Amino acid sequence: MGSPLEHRHGLYDVSPELRRSHPLADLLNLPSQTAAPILAEPPALKPKTPKRRVRVWELNTNLHCSVIGTCLSHAELRRILARLKIAGIETADEHELHMLGVLLANRPQEGGKMLQKALDRRHDVAINQFAKARDDAGIGALWQKAIAGGDIPGAYWAVLTHPESSDKMVQKAFGDVHMLSHLMGATNCADLQRMRKLEDELAVATDKLDRQQRQLRDGFVERDEKISRLSVMLAEKVQSQVTASLTGSETEASSLRDTIAELNDRLARETARRERLDQRLAALEEADTVRRKAEAERDALRRELEAVEHQMDALIGLADAEPAATARLDGATILYVGGRTGQVPRLRALVERAGGQLLHHDGGIEDAAAMLPGFVSRSDLTVFPVDCVSHNAMAQAKRACQQLNKPFVPLRTSSLACLLSALSGMNRPAVGF
Repeated sequence: MGSPLEHRHGLYDVSPELRRSHPLADLLNLPSQTAAPILAEPPALKPKTPKRRVRVWELNTNLHCSVIGTCLSHAELRRILARLKIAGIETADEHELHMLGVLLANRPQEGGKMLQKALDRRHDVAINQFAKARDDAGIGALWQKAIAGGDIPGAYWAVLTHPESSDKMVQKAFGDVHMLSHLMGATNCADLQRMRKLEDELAVATDKLDRQQRQLRDGFVERDEKISRLSVMLAEKVQSQVTASLTGSETEASSLRDTIAELNDRLARETARRERLDQRLAALEEADTVRRKAEAERDALRRELEAVEHQMDALIGLADAEPAATARLDGATILYVGGRTGQVPRLRALVERAGGQLLHHDGGIEDAAAMLPGFVSRSDLTVFPVDCVSHNAMAQAKRACQQLNKPFVPLRTSSLACLLSALSGMNRPAVGF
């Protein structure tokens, strides 16, 4: 049956057929492996070794896919494979990189040791933190804290390789990482559906507005032509009646008065029609304002979605975050006024992950409103969600920022995605701190 580490590949591993047929597999000069017979009991996730940190090739192969995908970025994995002098690695796509990383994880001599060093170097802070834990309870507490703070990659590697973590603890961490990918995917799908719905509604409103504007334009042209014709007719009629009156014909004078009265009535009707058209034009202008507001909300949702997707990729290691798309606060202090109290730990973790510090003032619910100027003076930037802050607190925060010459940014909502989008779109020179 072989050694205890030669286990059958699971859902997240690569099949022997794919390993043989993949164009980059022969570049590694790796022999194909065949699956071991199905064991009567599931294989252990970790080897029964002396009390030391576990190596990546000693882990159950079912864990290699999640380790490579979560704990290493594609850029780091590409550098490791390039150092192994694998030809063609510069043009390999992300799936090929991932597959080769999973293959190497189980082979210490062909590259597994290099993967081990890269993972330990990248996550040395998390490893040192988890080293203080002496049992599953301590490891589990640190793991839950890491999940709440969003520091998943380093904590995941520390849990899997910790000498005291049991199979049950490893299974718990693996399940959390697996479900996190589902949760982030579902969140993104909901945001995408909402954005598509807004775009459809915007297209319908734009078509309707264009049609109404064309009708109004045609109506104005027709009205002006009618007024012009009536003016000419009135002038001709007046001239004719004046000429007739000079002849002393009372009948013609009476006819002239009737004609003038009729023309005045028609002019009054056209004037009333023009007023109605003006009212419709004002209503259409208001509808255009609503359309522009919908466009702005759509653009804000798109930016928030891109920021969340990029942050998700950075958290679970699926892609390298571009520098321009990642918030870099460089030690700046952010004051968050208002919002929901239950979200403050998440907001603080998000800001700290971006390299900043978070101050929070609840807008006068429990914190005194008179403390706001002091909070503003200690911060580099003030933000507040317009949907979850009192008008008084918002006005006080703006006034204090203007008096102290500090920048402030109103947020569309109190969601984490909105704050993430705002932080990702700013840097120190841009916001003036």
